[in-house]
Amino acid sequence: QVQLVESGGGLVQAGGSLTLSCAASGSLFSINNMGWYRQAPGKQRELVATITSGGSTNYADSVKGRFTISRDNAKNTVYLQMNSLKPEDTGVYSCNAKVIARWFREYDYWGQGTQVTVSS
Repeated sequence: QVQLVESGGGLVQAGGSLTLSCAASGSLFSINNMGWYRQAPGKQRELVATITSGGSTNYADSVKGRFTISRDNAKNTVYLQMNSLKPEDTGVYSCNAKVIARWFREYDYWGQGTQVTVSS
């Protein structure tokens, strides 16, 4: 079994910064894409950023230039550095990992989510 454990959420004023971390542990061989998603109250979950095992990144237009996704493959950890935060960035942030595990198949795992609240 594989677990994703997130940390780093909290309350911050507009214009501030937060860094989220998500560490994968358990019986896995490797991790392909990792990503961060968020869900605001009353809204659908949306993609924030993704990163491949080789380091290629993709961002939602709303966070380009403000957020940076990175990963440490040796630690099976993905990070999300969030700068210039806006109230509309408020939501539950969840990490996702495409994990190569038993039978060398790819499995989709999600973290439990961490709350980010940006006050105006």
